[in-house]
Amino acid sequence: MTQAYIVDALRTPTGRRKGGLSHVHAADLGAHVLKALVERNGIPDDEYDDVIFGCLDNIGPLTGNIARTCWLSAGLSQAVPGTTIDRQCGSSQQAVHFAAQAVMSGVMDVVVAGGVQTMTQIPIGSAMTVAQSMGFSDPVTGSKGWVNRYGNQMPTQYKAAQIIADKWGFSREALEVYALESHTRALLAIKAGRFDREIIPLEGVMMDETARHSTLEKMAQLDSLFGCDKLTAAVASQISDAASAVLIVSEAALKRYNLTPRARIHHMSVRGDDPIWMLTAPIAATEYALQKSGMALDDIDVVEINEAFASVAMAWLKETGYDHARTNVNGGAIALGHPLGATGTKLMTTLLHELERSGGRYGLQTMCEGGGLANVTIIERL
Repeated sequence: MTQAYIVDALRTPTGRRKGGLSHVHAADLGAHVLKALVERNGIPDDEYDDVIFGCLDNIGPLTGNIARTCWLSAGLSQAVPGTTIDRQCGSSQQAVHFAAQAVMSGVMDVVVAGGVQTMTQIPIGSAMTVAQSMGFSDPVTGSKGWVNRYGNQMPTQYKAAQIIADKWGFSREALEVYALESHTRALLAIKAGRFDREIIPLEGVMMDETARHSTLEKMAQLDSLFGCDKLTAAVASQISDAASAVLIVSEAALKRYNLTPRARIHHMSVRGDDPIWMLTAPIAATEYALQKSGMALDDIDVVEINEAFASVAMAWLKETGYDHARTNVNGGAIALGHPLGATGTKLMTTLLHELERSGGRYGLQTMCEGGGLANVTIIERL
């Protein structure tokens, strides 16, 4: 089978809400990483086959096929196409899958997978808010088929995070302990310079703005979110602005452009779970991925699981029995932000660099996604 190789992966710093990147147009944010990716790897810009970007809430500056707009805003070849996809929070991880599938099928040789999100300018759920202002109902409860199957239940991430905490017996205090550890790891990683190789500074922002020196005492004082007594802003992923990209090529491209592969795509899959519970799918998806790949969790050296909420990652750790010390080694989205459409390739970028730093061979990435979905990607460092 033709292999798909990762030859580069990079990202912008993650800007906090209303922070140093909040004024940057999404096209310019994405263009920044695309321009750097092309310049670093020496492939003529008109010889790229496609640009696949993840992005949610495609309104305002995020409309009009933002993948294509980012590429053109970078001053790159007009001959290269682009497409924008939405698999909710897993959009740019799915972009990696589509890029790798194109390469492995022999259809393409050089593909960029990435994503961009400007959550300060376009808050989460903006597309739904606009639709409701036009008189449309929410995405599901107006559907007869949905109501027949699930009743008038509108899935919400907050409710899902709460019922997960309840099911697995996590107290608010336990969630806060986990969240504090995420910040501690992120601050240590920043201090040690672990993100320096993967970040392309922008607008004077040199490093992620989101990690905080917090305490359990401070977290305990926060009000709960949306009536969910165990959830506060402290145990949820941070609203943020960022772009990220991964360059995926074929073996023929490696030879043609004299490139050195850093990793190969070992496995990729996506599975679904209960859409009302919504955020539990990484558990089933990981089990499925290991079965399909013939691997065991003991074979995996490092895991990146998106910390949409502390309860999501904690439930995954409890069900799988995987070592927390090897999971989100440098902190997760609670400390480092979750720029929605950009998060998939942001995590992939960090996963690759952590494998290189630690000398690990296999890394697994997974994340919960709206609708009760989860992607799993396993990469092998070369």
